[in-house]
This record gives sequence, C-alpha cells and structure tokens, in this order.
Amino acid sequence: MKVILQRKNNAYHFQGTGKNPVPIHIDNGENGASPMELLLMSVGGCSAVDIVSILKKQRQEITTYTIEVEGERHEVAQAKPFKAVHVAIFLEGSIVPAKAKKAAQLSFQKYCSVSLTLEPQVPVTYTVYVNGEKI
Repeated sequence: MKVILQRKNNAYHFQGTGKNPVPIHIDNGENGASPMELLLMSVGGCSAVDIVSILKKQRQEITTYTIEVEGERHEVAQAKPFKAVHVAIFLEGSIVPAKAKKAAQLSFQKYCSVSLTLEPQVPVTYTVYVNGEKI
C-alpha cells in the first residue's frame, strides 16, 4: 500500500492521494483535516465499512449510520499521542440489535485493521446504539 502527499502552499497544506485519486486535504486544521483527525476518521471509516458489510449480509436494513470517534490525548515529551479512543455507533433502520452488537464486536476484535493497529498501545472501545437505544 502506498499514498502520496504533495505540498500545496508555503505553509502546512498537503493533498494526499492513494490508490483512488480522490484528494484528501491535510494540514494543521485550517484548510483540511489534521493528521490526528484523519487517524480518528480512519478508525471510524474502517469499522463502518466492516459493520455495513456484515449487516448487509444479514439482510439488515440500515437507513441512517452515524459514527462519532473521540480520542483522548496525553503529553509524551513534545508529542500528544492518543492514549484511548472511543467510538459511538448510531444505527437506525430495521436492525436486530444483537446483530448490530455482534457486527461491531467482529469489526473491532477481528476485521478493522486500523483499530487493531492501534491496539494494545491505544485501547479502542465502542458503544452501539440502534434506533436511539444503547445496546
């Protein structure tokens, strides 16, 4: 796997592309997402793809999918890495709650390469809500 980042101004703005040439704008948060925000988005995106795939195979009908990913940071020397990440998954539709919970468990414990890359250094926890109810 390979990505390319090209500097776009005299400051911190970069444009990243991967296998798919859709550009991602990266900087210190002014004209694009910060690298740390992108890492949280990667955790959320990875698990979302897994969960949607699993639930589609089980013929669950998802009408709305929202995911919130929050990272807790701490100071280590000059850096501020994440010390914990929590994912809140909000699903709506004709979904059996137990299937949604199992899909999330499979994603975070078996399939999501991003969260598994962070573990065990950075624990990734999650909560699942189906039609407004925490399961």
